[in-house]
Amino acid sequence: MTQRFLEAPALPTLLRLSAPGLLLVAFQSMVSVGDTYFVGRLGTAPLAGLALVFPLLMLLQMTSAGAMGGGVSSAIARALGAGDAARARRLVVHALIIALGMAAAFTVLVLALARPLYRLLGGEGETLAHALAYSNIIFAGAITVWLANTLSSVLRGSGNMLVPALGLIAAALVHVPLSGSLVLGLGPMPRLGIAGAGIAYVTTFGLAAIAMAVVVFRRSSSLRPGRADLVLEKRLFADILRVGGLSVLNAFQTVLTAVVLTGYVGRHGPAALAGYGVGVRLELLQIPLVFAVGQALVVLVGTSLGAGHVARAKQVAWLGAALAAAICLVIGGTVAVFPLAWVGLFSTDSAVLDAGTRYLRIVGPFYPLLGVSIALYFASQGAGRMLMPVLAGTTRLVIVLAGGAAAATLSGIFAVVAFGMTLGGILMMWFVARTAWR
Repeated sequence: MTQRFLEAPALPTLLRLSAPGLLLVAFQSMVSVGDTYFVGRLGTAPLAGLALVFPLLMLLQMTSAGAMGGGVSSAIARALGAGDAARARRLVVHALIIALGMAAAFTVLVLALARPLYRLLGGEGETLAHALAYSNIIFAGAITVWLANTLSSVLRGSGNMLVPALGLIAAALVHVPLSGSLVLGLGPMPRLGIAGAGIAYVTTFGLAAIAMAVVVFRRSSSLRPGRADLVLEKRLFADILRVGGLSVLNAFQTVLTAVVLTGYVGRHGPAALAGYGVGVRLELLQIPLVFAVGQALVVLVGTSLGAGHVARAKQVAWLGAALAAAICLVIGGTVAVFPLAWVGLFSTDSAVLDAGTRYLRIVGPFYPLLGVSIALYFASQGAGRMLMPVLAGTTRLVIVLAGGAAAATLSGIFAVVAFGMTLGGILMMWFVARTAWR
């Protein structure tokens, strides 16, 4: 498999590795759209509560799958590219220890700080109560998300994209009917409201974690650690954390950007917050699309550099960026012209429709630069070069902090989002072009 990654034509190989993840997106989209639809049936306050939790939920997913998960995939891909299978097995053990520690940190911190944070973002009364009902369940079960995504990253690092995709597809197929039944009380299920969506989320990630563990630890698996692989080494933790740690910092910056924006939008009322939340959820759906390409980039770039093929690594990175931009161009262009085709799925409140429409018309045309930024971020993970991509995220955060505070209108806040997205994409292209990979 490693030889195929190094010798086969770059574009067909990238498309083949991306295909399972792209298929997964269709099913994960059902989860996001389904939860928003079911909760939207409960009214505007629950929908606004869902929007309040969205940044922290995004942080949980980004850190476990895209950030630390990218560090895990990158380390394993580089080890296999260099022909060191024993190192890859030992990295599995170190990755799981990191996952357990990070999950515990999420649970403790979010359960302790959620209420004041949501209040800071404008959550009060019924909206705050719904946000806490959903959030407390999700983050009490953070361990299921971390284990599922870490084990998926282990498999992707070895070039196995299909099994993680199939496992998460199966989880999505269980999640949608389970969430709808628990939120709305369908059939014999109790009507739990927004808490039902949280229970479904934790349950299905738990099932996915079990499925991934069976594959990684089966007797025939080349990644199954033996007794000799259970010795902990600082250099192996460092191999994951020098990519994953900086990536987590970037994820915090990204989510802090979303939190600050949520706070700015929240000043304009629950309807504006709900409309913004529906609009931003479309970005959440694009991230898995680009994530599918990005995870392929982590493996191909990491394997190429592990084997010393620097030129091929850069070639693959730019091909991935072009593919991600094309995907986001189709989505952004469509919703900019027909915003109600998306926003109208979740609400009939005229104020919610107005806010969501404005967001998509202003921000949607700049989605291709979001795709480029994310794709090159993953390519940088594969290369083990994360400092400059983190600085690009810092620049976007500063723009949002300053520009959002100065914006007097809702449309002004959305224009700041579009400008930050544009500058972030341009900086990422410049950094990758100038950084020497070795």
